[in-house]
Amino acid sequence: MSMAPVAQLRFAIVTGKGGVGKTTVSAAMGVRLASEGKRVLIAMCNAKERLSTMLGTPPIGPDVLEITPQLSAVNMEPEQALEEYGMMALKSRALYTLLFDNKYVRTFFRAVPGIHEWAMLGKAWWHTTELLPNGQNKYDIVILDAPATGHGLDMLRVPKVITEVVPPGLLRRDADRAWQMFQDPKLTGAVLVALPEEMPTTETLELATALRTELHIPLAKVVVNGVLPPLFSREEAALLERLPDGMAETVEADAGLAAKRRAIRERIQSECMTRLSQGLDLAPTTLPLLFEDAARPDAIRNLARRF
Repeated sequence: MSMAPVAQLRFAIVTGKGGVGKTTVSAAMGVRLASEGKRVLIAMCNAKERLSTMLGTPPIGPDVLEITPQLSAVNMEPEQALEEYGMMALKSRALYTLLFDNKYVRTFFRAVPGIHEWAMLGKAWWHTTELLPNGQNKYDIVILDAPATGHGLDMLRVPKVITEVVPPGLLRRDADRAWQMFQDPKLTGAVLVALPEEMPTTETLELATALRTELHIPLAKVVVNGVLPPLFSREEAALLERLPDGMAETVEADAGLAAKRRAIRERIQSECMTRLSQGLDLAPTTLPLLFEDAARPDAIRNLARRF
């Protein structure tokens, strides 16, 4: 099946190496989709909360915050997400309190591998099924600001494990519904975020392989963050890279070495973009390196226009 454009997906998983700007990309993508009339929810996974600064809102906590009629956000907390899941399943506060709200059951849940990851992932998935009173989807798309590569993969493996080992019942039913959705390229896509540097590029290619071959989660987009505009032609860059490092300490020499470092960075940037494009068979979306603070609403709006 062909991959749907991100704007047509129901669930977008934003992931990548730590420090590459996943939250920045989630914010910019959410702002862009909301500006196009989509009802968007950005869901963070118990993260150190910076999204409110980017969007110019009060702090975003475990309860969904409506920022505009088109854009909402939540910073999911495992214990509360698990409680919400139990309430949705049992449809009774008294029954939930009786069965779940005691130290023995809480201790048991803490000992179940992956239950907190599923509580957050399952909550994000559930919001894709949430309906308005008129029967329409409450959100057109949920953007999951997923944990960094290793932890993110572990989280995405959980519903697959549940469908394989948990006996039939509510938990397995919901995990199976979510797992089927995550593998449907018309509904779900992973948005991989990288920097134009060697290590993040290598890790992004490895992440893509795991998503495609092990989890069968479709890739929707690769976003390369922090891209510098080229200053030099290929010929100029080649000349600059041949400058010796040990030149005399003069203003001209310092300028020459600065130009050399920039030329080297541009070459590495270009090589990384080529590797990602060829390795993923996706044309990267590039976001510029911002020399002002990116964690500001005007900066996010600037980046949103690049999608």
